[in-house]
Amino acid sequence: MNDINRKARMFRTVAAGAVLAAPILALSGAAASAQSPTPQEMWDALQRQQEKIDALEQRLEETDTRVEASADAIEAAGTGGEGWWNRTSLGGYGELHYNGGDKDELDFHRFVLFINHQFSDRTRFFSELELEHSLAGDGAPGEVELEQAIIEHDFSQSTTGRAGLFLIPVGILNETHEPPTFYGVERNRVESNIIPTTWWEGGAGFDYTTQNGLRFDALVHGGLDVPITGSNAFRVRSGRQKVAESTLRSPALTGRIRYTGLPGIELATTFQHQFDVTQGDAGDPDTDATLWEAHVDAERQIAQQVSLGLRALYARWDLKGFSAEAVGRDKQYGWYVEPSFKVATGIGGLGFFARYSEDDNNAGNSIDTKTSQVTVGMNYWLHPNVVLKWDFDFQDTPAGVADDDRLNLGIGFQF
Repeated sequence: MNDINRKARMFRTVAAGAVLAAPILALSGAAASAQSPTPQEMWDALQRQQEKIDALEQRLEETDTRVEASADAIEAAGTGGEGWWNRTSLGGYGELHYNGGDKDELDFHRFVLFINHQFSDRTRFFSELELEHSLAGDGAPGEVELEQAIIEHDFSQSTTGRAGLFLIPVGILNETHEPPTFYGVERNRVESNIIPTTWWEGGAGFDYTTQNGLRFDALVHGGLDVPITGSNAFRVRSGRQKVAESTLRSPALTGRIRYTGLPGIELATTFQHQFDVTQGDAGDPDTDATLWEAHVDAERQIAQQVSLGLRALYARWDLKGFSAEAVGRDKQYGWYVEPSFKVATGIGGLGFFARYSEDDNNAGNSIDTKTSQVTVGMNYWLHPNVVLKWDFDFQDTPAGVADDDRLNLGIGFQF
């Protein structure tokens, strides 16, 4: 670009000199003739030449401007500039687990990539692509899944709309489940069997946030499609369609209220209505269902580098229909309470926790079918985004179901 500008300036200087030389040459020729020009004629000739010089200077300045603009464009194209890559970010998480007991298994449970893009200050895109169990394909244990692909747009400072494939705003783990963010190697039973984490749907909605920490979410989206026969009949987790050519005869509605106005404390409740969790299965009449969930997630510092935490959650499904009632799955519930203690150590930390949980997918039965579990363990954060985990599960299962007490080890990361 500097060479181009230098040549343009040289051309301008030469052209101006040529224009100035023209009247001198003309006057010299006139002097050689018999009659010399008068002073007025010389003045008029100089004025006309000055006008030509001014016009030429203007054209040269316009040429300089175009040359500089072209050079800037070439430089931007070659070295960066404000391209899409400056508004695109990459992230992800993963976790490797060892599960003892009857399972006795080593598994790279999840590897997830985030690709996000900021179209403007108000419009953005989020995505989440996951490989489960390390290997996917025919006969392989894993799956490749698209868990998020969502467009968000800020209509104002307080109101945001979203459309696409998104995580349902329910519970503690469904939206935030990166390994360094929770205790325990595996996700708790309640937020796996009753809230079928991870649970995503396709649809649209909006959220409204107030200045005092209240947020309201309202969404319309695809619904569950539970089987009506077999061992998984009307089992909520078995109804996830994952937006893979999913049947949409009956949509669902979800609303949530969340409060984060106090530092370190989240209080939230979610209500969802499914108009028919069988999606109009010809073998069963409409079975509408409602989910109610409430939780608290708190962490408070009690001394320098020492904090106490508490998570507690309750969730319940009510299914309306004689078929669900006949198999005892017209009611399904679960709850847990999880206190924890954490000490910061350098850039990481050491935390200890205990969790008691109960869940029952057959709570409509007259017999006791619940599973209760006590889990104790620790997390050691090598870095806020890298964690080592250890825990032990003690189970109390219904009659006829073997307890699965086991040791679990894990490592997880996010970036």
